Amino acid sequence: METIGENQKSLSSVLELAERDGEVRIQRTDGNVFVLKPETIKRSAFDVAGIDLGISSDEIVEFIRESRKQMPSNP
Repeated sequence: METIGENQKSLSSVLELAERDGEVRIQRTDGNVFVLKPETIKRSAFDVAGIDLGISSDEIVEFIRESRKQMPSNP
């Protein structure tokens, strides 16, 4: 009989194999087969880490307004 700690180590090893190989197939003694594989998390291209520039959003908006004033107008 395995202890809880041994079961956790075994499960951890199986999860690492699934992560490395893409999936793990587990067959029970009754012949049933199970597939364990990592879930693919879909992320947006816009999901990026922010950068702390040390300025407020109001200051950013003001910078944008100023830069637009300096742009030549289209006739």
